[in-house]
Amino acid sequence: MSQQSVRQAARRSALDAQAVLRKERADRERRLESLAVAVLTALGERDALVRDAERRAGQALRTMTEEGLSLREAVDWCGRGLTMREITRLLRLDGFHQGGQDASDEQQTGRARLCMTWPRCGEELLDAGRTDDTVLHLFI
Repeated sequence: MSQQSVRQAARRSALDAQAVLRKERADRERRLESLAVAVLTALGERDALVRDAERRAGQALRTMTEEGLSLREAVDWCGRGLTMREITRLLRLDGFHQGGQDASDEQQTGRARLCMTWPRCGEELLDAGRTDDTVLHLFI
């Protein structure tokens, strides 16, 4: 075998090995892209379920306050695992959903709407000796 044919065979062998590696890399990249889509889809589905569950909790809390319970009484009814802060957050989510406003509308109108919708929310803070300004600032 001549020197030139040895070189050609070595070159062909190297090119074949590179083609196999390129195909393996492309296959791996396709698998990883597919897995990334699966991860992001699952997380999106989870987030939608959490949003729905929190919205339903907010609706139930709204109904409890419409029945005349204060937020502190709602905490007592729901157990100590639920805090005033969490109740306020859930009520805000329900108010956001019910009102059909987007986030920019919510920021422009301010969070004082919560005190008008659920006046007992502010009563508890006022009973603790806080002023109206303090109550308003807690929702902003």
